[in-house]
Amino acid sequence: MSETFKMPGLSRRNLLRAAAILPLAASGLMRRASAQTAEMPPVLFVHGNGDSAALWQTQIWRMESNAVPRDRLAALNFTDPLARTDDTVPQPNRSSTEDQRRELAEAIAALRQRTGAPKVALVANSRGGYAVRNYIKSGGADVSHAVLTGVPNHGVYAWDEGLNGEFNGRGPFLQKLNAGETEATPGTAFLTLRSDGMDKYAQPDGRFAGKPGTPTNVTFDGPALTGATNLVLGPLDHREVGFHSRAFREMFKFIAGREPTRIDIAPEASVTISGLVTGTPGGVQTNRPVADASVEIFRVGADGARAGEAVYRGKTAADGRWGPAKVESGWPLEIVLTSQGAPTTHLYRSPVPRSSDVVHLRAARPFGPTDKDAGAVVLFSRPRGYFGLPRDVVLFDGKEPADVKSGVPTDALATLRLPAADVGRAVVGLFNTERVVARAWPASDNHISIAELTY
Repeated sequence: MSETFKMPGLSRRNLLRAAAILPLAASGLMRRASAQTAEMPPVLFVHGNGDSAALWQTQIWRMESNAVPRDRLAALNFTDPLARTDDTVPQPNRSSTEDQRRELAEAIAALRQRTGAPKVALVANSRGGYAVRNYIKSGGADVSHAVLTGVPNHGVYAWDEGLNGEFNGRGPFLQKLNAGETEATPGTAFLTLRSDGMDKYAQPDGRFAGKPGTPTNVTFDGPALTGATNLVLGPLDHREVGFHSRAFREMFKFIAGREPTRIDIAPEASVTISGLVTGTPGGVQTNRPVADASVEIFRVGADGARAGEAVYRGKTAADGRWGPAKVESGWPLEIVLTSQGAPTTHLYRSPVPRSSDVVHLRAARPFGPTDKDAGAVVLFSRPRGYFGLPRDVVLFDGKEPADVKSGVPTDALATLRLPAADVGRAVVGLFNTERVVARAWPASDNHISIAELTY
């Protein structure tokens, strides 16, 4: 939206002078902001359980839009992001608390070496905050700031059974992290960001831990820490307290020591994207690279239909990396991922405003028994938050999704199964002000569509 300001009493000459001065003033403000930002430590973003570095894409863009150099920002991709059922017993494609601490230490060392900085700032969501606290508690003195968003610092539950579960507040892992006069390790500035009762993993009732009606012995304040700056961000959900623009303001202010100059994302004229293809043929949420996967990118129109030939085609090598691909910041995109043992996945996304090397891709899970009679299966996905009803406007193909529950936001995925007669048509996903249009592809040919939200 643009606004016109009238300044009474100014001549045309003075107006022209003002018009010439304003860009210079703005340029001066940006230079001062850039100089102040240069004093910030490098920032490493740490994702949560089952997630990937890709979730931090929007916060990285917001940092860049506030003059933080791209090479001073990094996002860790844990190899196996899912926690073990029992932290002491190995499980395929799952990690222990020590695995995560070790990988975090390696990422911190790499960022320090790249930038020459003596200390780094860490921003973590959910389980990622455990690795951050464990690293600092174990002697990690090279962390200046730790921002913990939606981290279940006192457990998802605190029960006498399953004490070796990482998320058990009475277990040895969290008991160790929370021991001492202060729960925030001295020498590092800690900030916690939490929800006002809308975090599914900070609830007094055990329904989200599989035991409805059983007290969790954890409160809404479970993510708070003694010795930290603790902020409540209203009715944001478990992920939004890390990935929402409101959360960005607090994390930036805490690390930089000043307000951000902007909250929105400044678009770039030239956009280059790249990333990794990860996962397993069975659809397990790992960040292990997938070799020989095919990635195609198409520009699509407002109806989701392709506007010409692919703007990128490539295959991944052993490291799983794809790209780089050149796109324009105003283009909605269809990204087609084909890999062995998985459905051909058509990911429809809103325009990408800035360059990114963390556009990581995972194929959709193989079709299940409930999909056998579907002509097409279309998913509506919100990776950086949950669908909240009635908090949000959530419409999928013109209706509120039947598989999204009301109340505390818990669902980040909705599924639409269409008859064969609907193959090829447009399916609209609307979340508040963000609209993504997908096309329905034939399930009989092992194709699946995902309308994936960016914000």
